[in-house]
Amino acid sequence: MAQAMEKITLSAARDIPFNKLVLSQQNVRKIKAGVSIEDLAEDIAHRGLLTSLNVRPELDGDGNETGIYRIPAGGRRYRALERLVAQKRLAKTAGVPCIVSKGETLEVEDSLAENVQRVSLHPLDQFRAFQTLREQGLGEEEIASRFFVSVATVKQRLRLASVSTRLLDLYAEDEMTLEQIIAFSITNDHVRQEQVWDTISRSHSREPYYIRRLLTETAIRASDRRAVYVGIESYEAAGGVTMRDLFEQDQGGWLQDPALLEQLVMEKLKADAEAIKMSEGWKWVEAAFDFPYGHTSGLRRFYGEQAEMTEDELARYDATRAEYDKLDAEYAEANEYSEATEQKLEEIGSELDRLNDRPYVFEPHEVARGGVFVSLGASGELKIERGFVRPEDEPKDETDPSADVADDGAAHGGDLPVAAAGGEGTQPDDEDETIKPLPDRLVLDLTAARTIALRNALASDPVIAFVAVLHAFVLKTFYVYGSDSCLEVTLQSARFSQTSGLGDTVWAKEIDQRHEGWGQDLPKDPNDLWDFLIKLDEVSRQALFAHCAASSVNAVIEPWNKRTRAIAHAEQLARSIGFDMVEAGWTPTADNYLGRVTKAHILQAVREAKGDQAAELIGHLKKADMAREAERLMTGCGWLPEPLRMTDHEGMSVSDTAADDASVGSDESETASELPDLPAFLLDEPGTSNDDAGDTENEIDGGHLAAAE
Repeated sequence: MAQAMEKITLSAARDIPFNKLVLSQQNVRKIKAGVSIEDLAEDIAHRGLLTSLNVRPELDGDGNETGIYRIPAGGRRYRALERLVAQKRLAKTAGVPCIVSKGETLEVEDSLAENVQRVSLHPLDQFRAFQTLREQGLGEEEIASRFFVSVATVKQRLRLASVSTRLLDLYAEDEMTLEQIIAFSITNDHVRQEQVWDTISRSHSREPYYIRRLLTETAIRASDRRAVYVGIESYEAAGGVTMRDLFEQDQGGWLQDPALLEQLVMEKLKADAEAIKMSEGWKWVEAAFDFPYGHTSGLRRFYGEQAEMTEDELARYDATRAEYDKLDAEYAEANEYSEATEQKLEEIGSELDRLNDRPYVFEPHEVARGGVFVSLGASGELKIERGFVRPEDEPKDETDPSADVADDGAAHGGDLPVAAAGGEGTQPDDEDETIKPLPDRLVLDLTAARTIALRNALASDPVIAFVAVLHAFVLKTFYVYGSDSCLEVTLQSARFSQTSGLGDTVWAKEIDQRHEGWGQDLPKDPNDLWDFLIKLDEVSRQALFAHCAASSVNAVIEPWNKRTRAIAHAEQLARSIGFDMVEAGWTPTADNYLGRVTKAHILQAVREAKGDQAAELIGHLKKADMAREAERLMTGCGWLPEPLRMTDHEGMSVSDTAADDASVGSDESETASELPDLPAFLLDEPGTSNDDAGDTENEIDGGHLAAAE
């Protein structure tokens, strides 16, 4: 006969007055965690006690109940109720729902069982619960206040709940990590999310940063100069969509509609250009995102005079300057740092800069035939280049040097010409008392003698010879249609408009700033240049000479013109002034080299710079990823591609010898542990699983996101 199964009897539930409850010392929870007691008290006040306390009756020495009940499980709830009683929001005798246990188990067992058997809510359930509350009419702020979290946290949870249902189902089945779901949440495009998942599912790399990059590869950063110029508000008002990452620093997000942004930029550029033209009276204004480097070549540049300060401005400037000097002197003697004083000095300095930054006034007749180039600066500001005159807009007497030549004479070239009229056999008519012009041949002979004598005299005066050459250089550099020089020396400046990005380099910016500075200082009339150069101090004169001479340097190797001797001379010049491209700041990037060569060249570069092991780590990547990771690996290594390397006197590349030395050292001593830190997916062999990639999300995003993106 089968034995009857014993029936289970559940502990009774009853309301016990709060003042009859005490905490048990057998509660296993000793460490504070989770929602604070204050927040829990507010939650109980809002919705009541959702979970009963687990209690046991206290017994006296004879085993009789004393009427007091100890709480082995539910201590945090008790403390929250205690807080409400102390605040007189709950009566001391209010009944508290309790489960009264009288079994033979120990109190510590009750406490441990309640906490161990509890299963935390799956994050996806929380996301969807927040979404349900939102759909039922609760706002983000109200949800945040009810669950004692920040509004940003609520927005994050709602964003995660809005990810593609297919991907959320995969996450629920543990086929996707939370970090991957977070990466997918930067876009609301479910189709694109699923496309990217299908792509990475077939790849060994499922890193969150890689997901973000695939989702944003066709978008434009909000920090891009075009987005800064137009403004996110204007872009979104025109119907543009912005992707935001609520979990990482995204510098404003990504703009998903590049075509719309380009259209808005051009419309605003044209409007700003037209406003400048109408308000300032220029003959023409050209607008573009960028102009090629050297776009002003062949155009005459003229400069305006900075407007003088009014009496009020001058008085305000003097008072502000005196205030700054006084505060700066007092602060220099102080022994402690003062943030307030630093801020005050910065404010006064900004006011001085504003007073000094006065507009330039141009001659009306020059403005009437001159023009302006309007483009975007590197930070999204409007870049305005004023004061350029096209050849066809120049007055006739400036553009046609031959206009001064007599009809019966020809323009002279470099050699002394034979007279066109009044030949050697022609003699003046002695009987004619009328004074006629001297015969051309006589003028030629006389001036030839003067030229030879002048050459001899100039050769004995190096200072004036230097000024004369400088005069010719400055005329060519700054006065396109200025007066000719008697020195038949030429200065040419090659253009490199086909090379994009040159204008944004630090070298080009320094040249432009130097050229702008000299352009402001030089006289407007080329006829006044000689006197200006004579009066110029020696240091400034040499600096101006170096600037003009430098503009003629051309070390470009063209496929149709190797210019072997010129390139050899460029190396001599570089060696003489101690020039080196690494010291000048050049470093290999995906844009300037690594992304423009084959994978074999990339691996060769990494091998030369960092050794064979580093090259092997990225050998399995696609070209775009390989270029980006190579850029990160090679940062600061001083490697140069062949065209930028200096050669020693034996004809061997200096970088080659350095690379050989590095490779020997790497073969002998370099180990995997000495290699630079790499993203986790680069340390795995091709084809290995990366299901646990989310565990390294913080490392990837913190250390390598910039290089990867």
